[in-house]
Amino acid sequence: MKILIAATPLTGHVNPLLAIGRAAAARGDDVRVLTDPAFQARVEAAGLRFAPYADNDSAGFLETTLPAGPERFRREFQRRFIDPIPVQTAALRALIAEDAPDVIVAGSMFLGVLPLLLDTAPRPPIVTANISFLFLDRPDHAPVGLGLPPARDKTELARYAALKAGMDAAFANPVRAYADAQLARLGVPPLPASLPHSVVVLPDLFLQPSVPGFEYDYGTLPAGVRFIGLLQPPAPPAPLPDWWPELERANAEGKPVVLVTQGTLANADFGALVEPTLTALADRDDLLVLATTGGRPVEALRGPVPANTRAARFLPFRELLPRVSVLVTNGGYGSVSQALANGVPIVSAGLTEDKAEVNARIGWSGVGFNLATNRPSPDALRTAVTCVLDEPSFRQRAGALQEAFAKRDAMAGILGAIDDLSRSGPVCRRSPRAAVGFAKSA
Repeated sequence: MKILIAATPLTGHVNPLLAIGRAAAARGDDVRVLTDPAFQARVEAAGLRFAPYADNDSAGFLETTLPAGPERFRREFQRRFIDPIPVQTAALRALIAEDAPDVIVAGSMFLGVLPLLLDTAPRPPIVTANISFLFLDRPDHAPVGLGLPPARDKTELARYAALKAGMDAAFANPVRAYADAQLARLGVPPLPASLPHSVVVLPDLFLQPSVPGFEYDYGTLPAGVRFIGLLQPPAPPAPLPDWWPELERANAEGKPVVLVTQGTLANADFGALVEPTLTALADRDDLLVLATTGGRPVEALRGPVPANTRAARFLPFRELLPRVSVLVTNGGYGSVSQALANGVPIVSAGLTEDKAEVNARIGWSGVGFNLATNRPSPDALRTAVTCVLDEPSFRQRAGALQEAFAKRDAMAGILGAIDDLSRSGPVCRRSPRAAVGFAKSA
């Protein structure tokens, strides 16, 4: 069949979709990937056809004129994800007319699919593959984005309601209005709910790359939501570092291995997490500490690298994580999911992007220690790593999630879902208002 993949041009968004494209192409499907030209080489290296749209660098936009807070986050979100809607939608419609794809598979923040989902014109079935936590509106009315665990009593319910009112005024309502204005200019109806909730409930299928044990209880989920397990990104063609035998020796000797990463997006300042982690553990001769700079030069790490530490620009997580005792991370969803699929407990520290929500789930689910800050101190990191290493419950809970991940074959589920939808042929818009409610999940 013909599959059109639509990817937001950010590494953590593109890679999972390329994994889907490779698997579909390997069985004979014709796969075309729509994304920014900056990713053309990566798409073609995956053996897939490339289709460009000009994003004008909005996906990588960072607001530097405002302090951290709701207004800055709102402007970054609007610029990164909402402003590209018209050009994304135009590119999608042109490719639909040109290629007549059987199915569209879009990343969850490729918002150019929204006009197609809200329009009355026939369209191919649309599958959305999420790349982050499940961002439905919460049953306890906690605002999405602040990293609040489920409310435990009436006092917390009242506090969450007050926080949500403030968050709605500062972020959720302006973002929804901004998106509705873009949609109106394209001649389609407004969103039926908040933007995050609409992204989940409007597609014909919404694939959540996790297991229910790492998500809050939303009651009965929308019918299109499916938990698929780990969506493993393609492994980059990189040789093992020359210190790999030291890692193997540490494993053989039973020496704990701690891995620290800030991912590939929020890694401009290693003073936020990587460097204080190395400082925190520098005197632990009983540990082997590994650091990855997410593509930046290792020389960007300030100060001498401690004697117990080994660093590399990239590390092969697929081969590495089964050998790791603790992951220290700022909360990138992909890294966290890969760690849990390997039963690795976590120490997390990060509040930017979606990280407050991801890290809150780490603490709530019992798989690790959430420090709930962007810049943890070495003392806090030392205490947290020691706690996770010494307290068996963290590894036991991570092991339980590992078993849950092992029961789900993400790629088989995705390809099966694509096949099922393709048989339905073109579809027309369902009632957006009907899609907002909750129904029994598949």
